Amino acid sequence: MSRLAARLAEGLAALEREDLHRKRRVLEGAQGPRIVIDGLAAANFSSNDYLGLASHPRLRAAAHAAIDAFGVGAGASPLVSGQMRVHQEAEARFARFTGLPAALLFPSGYAANLGVLAALCDRHAEIFADRLDHACLNDGAILSRATFTRYPHLDLAALDSRLAASKAQVRVVATDTVFSMDGDLAPVPDLLELCERHEAWLLLDDAHGFGVLGATGRGTLEHFGLRSDRVIYMATLGKALGGYGAFVGATPEVIDWLVQKARTYVFSTALPPAVAATATAALDLLDEEPERIALLHQRIALFRQAAAQRGLPLAASTTAIQPVVLGDAARAMRASASLLARGYFVPAIRPPTVPEGTARLRVTLSATHSAADVVGLVGALAESLAP
Repeated sequence: MSRLAARLAEGLAALEREDLHRKRRVLEGAQGPRIVIDGLAAANFSSNDYLGLASHPRLRAAAHAAIDAFGVGAGASPLVSGQMRVHQEAEARFARFTGLPAALLFPSGYAANLGVLAALCDRHAEIFADRLDHACLNDGAILSRATFTRYPHLDLAALDSRLAASKAQVRVVATDTVFSMDGDLAPVPDLLELCERHEAWLLLDDAHGFGVLGATGRGTLEHFGLRSDRVIYMATLGKALGGYGAFVGATPEVIDWLVQKARTYVFSTALPPAVAATATAALDLLDEEPERIALLHQRIALFRQAAAQRGLPLAASTTAIQPVVLGDAARAMRASASLLARGYFVPAIRPPTVPEGTARLRVTLSATHSAADVVGLVGALAESLAP
């Protein structure tokens, strides 16, 4: 073994000793509330498929029809010849659905945030990010070469003082709306007020809020009743919408600037046409079946009520993400294995995904979970965490 390979082997061994080595599990069949994973049947509480659309017949049919009409691949970047009618229709549909002036389809949420921040910012800019923001916002800030300033989680006073002290020509506040490991909400109205006062953009990553928050699933902006030209809004297609990719919504000037300058858009092959078609079908389905959102929140309330009755240590989350913080990575791994043995798959989340000392079980709920499965999970959790 070369010295280079030996160094990697030593690092991997250290991860194993610290219970931080991650392994891929193999799912048999489609994503859903019940799965077979590594050969074991289980109720699935690990997926971001919050509305149960990943295997919906309408989305499957839309994908098949798009393949028949447009083929499998786009064949080029959008600015060459990869922008097909199906992509254009999906962008227009997203703008109508959210009430935003214009929208742009990106290869992924990660690519969208990297592209937006690098397009808006340079060495003369400053980006302000919540300490618990998703990695893609942090990476986008670093790649932009702007001054990167992080503030303590949800600490508006600290953000206010940092914005006031900034001499940057361009300021951007970048935040998750629903924090992916804690499930708590950013105070978006207050953040917008700070951005207005300090002349800053507000980039909202609504990956875990779109399709979940708001009476009709239109996300954080609907939830808070907000509209502003300062907002640049990103929502993924791979979570509540059951597909893949992401949209960015903003004013026409912002969207056109991203078309010209966002490198993750300009230099990427356009998404497969079937992906765009399924996004449009998912938005149509949300319009027609808003009861899916109501049912999801019923399942969230049921889980929290049952957990409170069993004395389980839940975080203050009212979203589909319900973490059970255990602290120690080894304990989280043991609890996850115990749950799987009882027929429930809940992943253990460990550093560096979460801060040191906050390893956890991350329960994610779906509208397609049965009430019996939710109550059964709580009972299995109580047994698995018993001393």
